[in-house]
Amino acid sequence: MSESPYTVVIGLEVHVQLKTRTKLFCRCRADFGAEPNTHTCPVCIGLPGSLPVMNREAFRLGMKTALALNCAIPHLTKWDRKNYYYPDLPKGYQISQFDLPMSCDGHLDIADPNGQFPDRRIRIIRAHLEEDAGKSMHDEQSGTGDSRIDLNRTGTPLLEIVSHPDLRSPAEAKAYLTELKLLLAYLGVSDCNMQEGSLRVDANINLHIDTRDGQVATPIVEVKNMNSFRAVERALAFEAQRQYQRWQETGAQLGQVPKQTRGWDDQAQVTRPQRHKEESSDYRYFPEPDLVPVVVSEDEIAAARAALGTLPAAIRAQLRTEYQLDAHDADVLVNQGQAVVDYYQQLVRACDDAKRASNWVQQDVLRTLHERDWTIDQFPVGPESLGQLLTALHDEKLNTARAKDMFQFMVDNGATVQQAMASLGIEQVDTEALRALCRQLVDDNPKIAADVRNGKTQAVGALIGQARRRNPNANPSTVRTLCLELINESS
Repeated sequence: MSESPYTVVIGLEVHVQLKTRTKLFCRCRADFGAEPNTHTCPVCIGLPGSLPVMNREAFRLGMKTALALNCAIPHLTKWDRKNYYYPDLPKGYQISQFDLPMSCDGHLDIADPNGQFPDRRIRIIRAHLEEDAGKSMHDEQSGTGDSRIDLNRTGTPLLEIVSHPDLRSPAEAKAYLTELKLLLAYLGVSDCNMQEGSLRVDANINLHIDTRDGQVATPIVEVKNMNSFRAVERALAFEAQRQYQRWQETGAQLGQVPKQTRGWDDQAQVTRPQRHKEESSDYRYFPEPDLVPVVVSEDEIAAARAALGTLPAAIRAQLRTEYQLDAHDADVLVNQGQAVVDYYQQLVRACDDAKRASNWVQQDVLRTLHERDWTIDQFPVGPESLGQLLTALHDEKLNTARAKDMFQFMVDNGATVQQAMASLGIEQVDTEALRALCRQLVDDNPKIAADVRNGKTQAVGALIGQARRRNPNANPSTVRTLCLELINESS
């Protein structure tokens, strides 16, 4: 494959709605789904004389996230007014943070277990708090072209996480977002529901193109309106190709084109121009006069750090070193969330077989959860019960087919291993009784025995089939071993 003539340079701005009961500067509820304009008050719609009061829980959740992203937490941070006009911004400004954000200089490590790109460390410029704007709803289907404004979301707490332009492909951007969302889920700071707007992504992308005269850069384009991580990947792939084609058409004149904001049209699979991209000076930032600066002590930082718990990267490392899982299996388990990882670890303790436990969780437990639309907390087979089943399988008291039957029975009926065995008529076969059965089969099938002696080992499969018909509880592996042993003894 030929080397690309350009390098893709991507930086992401991720807005995460924090999981608080009320908004950032007032006591209005911050939950999703209420009737339009019912969760508003004089503070969040900016009526004269109303004063904001900071939501301490939002600040705590923001600091917790920033620490998990390896950010530095300054002891002093302040609020600023970001001034711009839009119909869904009733105050005409947004309370945000500009020159003294609540955190800065962090990083998030990403990896690709499938090997499409090397492990990468993506630097994070800052993670700061700000209030959300409202929501504009445009009726383009009825033909009227009406627009309506819902201010319920106005003032909800957002944490904006801004990365350095360290990402080098749409696949890396998707991996970064997937890892970030997973981290936020482990921290419990946001539900990250993109359909409800609690996680939104803006991407800045341009190209560094290699030419005979050196490297040239295309103007930065900000891409908006992406409602899934897959849409982010597709939008960036399209935009990279569009910029390269545009550069081929215009050459040096492209450098005169201003920065631009474009929106992703998911139906047409293209980006469309929206407006020129604003610079920070366009927003006329100045300190918020109605809020005092926030002072953070070392004790508060230490307490927030102690409350982080074990994060996904550390759990992956533990699964690979302590449980000897490969990168893919560790990634699958971690991506299911802490509750599934806890279930797996308890299962390993119950059956003492990390690889077999991983296979059953991935292939059988997760399949069942998906089919029944259950969480792991609703799963009727506890790790101890499943561990007993896997131990019986390991000890060859069951074959895989019978173990699968028992698993299904246990899921359907919430039964124990013993109850499943009794209901399905599964019994442990005495070794001497099984040896006697195998001896009889060898004696009754001299041609098969002769074929095996002549090197056709696969012929013993016919004896296994006969043994299973006579005793469904006979373990095929044990039958095979005994039959081969008896045939060799009689040669």
